[in-house]
Amino acid sequence: MNFDRSKVERVRAQYPVGTRIELRGMCNDEPGMYPGLCGTVVGVDDQPSLLMKWDNGRSLSLFPDLDSFSVIEQEQSQDPSPTMQL
Repeated sequence: MNFDRSKVERVRAQYPVGTRIELRGMCNDEPGMYPGLCGTVVGVDDQPSLLMKWDNGRSLSLFPDLDSFSVIEQEQSQDPSPTMQL
């Protein structure tokens, strides 16, 4: 198979393993894949497509050039409780 290695590497850098995604829509009609569904990137293949683990248990891949989605910004963990000194 002929693939563009530089494109694959760009997609891997843009969507590293662990990136959280929110689906807006897919290029084809897939049952159970609705707008607002969230999932986690588990890898990138040579197409390149995003290998996903969806919160609904599915593992359907995303095509960055065809499917509509957004990256969920990860909030930094902060301890909201004030520090107490004794």
